[in-house]
Amino acid sequence: MTTTTTATTTTTKRHARPATLAQRVAAADWTALAEELNGVGCAVTPRLLSPADCRALSALYDEPAPDHGAESGSRARFRSTIDMARHRFGSGQYRYFADPLPEPVQALREAFYPHLLKTARDWADKLGRPAPWPDTLEEWLTLCHEAGQTKSAQILLRYGEGDWNALHRDIFGEVVFPLQVVIGLDEQGTDYTGGEFLLVEQRPRAQSRGTTTVLPQGHGLIFTTRDRPVRSARGWSAGPVRHGVSTVRSGRRHSLGLVFHDA
Repeated sequence: MTTTTTATTTTTKRHARPATLAQRVAAADWTALAEELNGVGCAVTPRLLSPADCRALSALYDEPAPDHGAESGSRARFRSTIDMARHRFGSGQYRYFADPLPEPVQALREAFYPHLLKTARDWADKLGRPAPWPDTLEEWLTLCHEAGQTKSAQILLRYGEGDWNALHRDIFGEVVFPLQVVIGLDEQGTDYTGGEFLLVEQRPRAQSRGTTTVLPQGHGLIFTTRDRPVRSARGWSAGPVRHGVSTVRSGRRHSLGLVFHDA
């Protein structure tokens, strides 16, 4: 009897490298996101950060303030801490990152800018406004700095039980980018309850319209910084928009705010 032996070739599968933050942002359906922004002024992205990424960013909040315990010669992570109740902004705290930004924050900001730029220019065209934003974030920030806006406006926010954020706009001077992003770092229903993102739009010759969004962990919410084009009987009108956060009923809520103009 003849025995035939068949050799089996084993192929070692190489694990694909995890997508970079730029690749995750680019992989979003930007046509659908633009339609959502045009429709209601905000849009939720796919997941951009893993739970571990989110925890690592949240943990930065407890690093020493510039005047508390930083070692000689070391660079502080944050340039300032804001108590919202003290300034009548609501209740809770947020911290402005100092330059240079943490790598994930810088990477996300750079990745979002070219995609948001298309909508920014489209809105400016509809409203008959100048569109001063160049093709790259670096060039745009140079213009911010030349206008005297030189401080980082990227923020890490922390809300505890009973905290909330009053309706406002993140405008720090004459130089403004019309869209910004907030990324959820905790999971609603597990880490906290309440704390929905609020967007209130003042419509031309009509009552204001409110939109609430549960911010999923690791996902971004793109929203209007100041106003957006809204259809009216005379064509396009600017609909002023403010944003905030509803009362956190339990737990602790962290989020990362990406603003595309400096303060």
